[in-house]
Amino acid sequence: MKNSSSNRASAGPKLRSRLLKLLLVLVTLAGLIAGSGFLYEAIASTSAAKDYPAPGKLVDAGGYKLHIRQQGAGAPTIIMEAGSGETSLSWRDIPEQLAEAATVVTYDRAGYAWSEQADTERSGAHIVRELHTALKNADLPGPYLLVGHSLGGMYARLFTQTYPEEVTGLVLIDARPENDDRETKPILEAEKVAGNPSASLLSLLKRSGALRLFQDQLLKGLVAEQDRGAFINVISTPEYFAAKEQEAVLAGSTEDAIRGQNFGALPVKVIARGLPQDYASFGVSEEAGRQLEAIWQEGQRNMLNLSSNSQLIVAERSGHMIIHDQPELVVQTIRSVLEGK
Repeated sequence: MKNSSSNRASAGPKLRSRLLKLLLVLVTLAGLIAGSGFLYEAIASTSAAKDYPAPGKLVDAGGYKLHIRQQGAGAPTIIMEAGSGETSLSWRDIPEQLAEAATVVTYDRAGYAWSEQADTERSGAHIVRELHTALKNADLPGPYLLVGHSLGGMYARLFTQTYPEEVTGLVLIDARPENDDRETKPILEAEKVAGNPSASLLSLLKRSGALRLFQDQLLKGLVAEQDRGAFINVISTPEYFAAKEQEAVLAGSTEDAIRGQNFGALPVKVIARGLPQDYASFGVSEEAGRQLEAIWQEGQRNMLNLSSNSQLIVAERSGHMIIHDQPELVVQTIRSVLEGK
């Protein structure tokens, strides 16, 4: 009996020791698996980036460099300002079609795609001023025809307000209205809508290789399949996620800066979506979705007050991404401004 008790007593520490060793092995394996994901992503990113060289050139914007691509020739110079999280690539072949009639400039905001990260905060004021500096340094003086989609529409409006003597026209493509934040915020808060994932989480997903490995699941409904190669290999960097997040945080200040604008008789074309957003996919109730869409559509029509020479065009077959759903309408509308129609 004595020996039996002694054996049982000594078995306890041995079992604990074995369990600790097993736990150590499992932790080590998990670390190796995670580490291999980070290594895999680092190698894949470096290798794949060679397949996506910058189509434009890097130009000093005042302390850092913006990626600017110029196509075509002649005045005015069409400046295309993409939406939140969108880049120079988002316009697809629209610039090429417009380049037959004028100079077309697409670019990437600081931290986006091929552009360097800026030290300044991503407010509308800084974005507009730095773009203007880069245009001058690239020897691309006005006059400018500003084209802005979504959030880019607010930047296009602020650019027009800041440099009115250099702008000859404005095309707003389902642009974010100036009262969007203060009018939709109470509804979204009541609906308890979850915000976008943090920049730090998205950066972790990219660095760990998860975004590349599970792109079909993670990017479905967010990035078109044909655009995912460029998104994974060029766009989705920690700098990009940080810049996009800060732009969203500071968008309200840009709304304040452009509220109540009047551009006299400046030619202004407003292209509004004809199909409502799928608010249910964001966890929004049907009634709240109707309210949000009504606010957006009213905001589109209120932008007609920007000028006595304004026109509303409804993209009947398009949701928010009119530039993808009906690119021919976008090209036609911009050309109508060029032709003075």
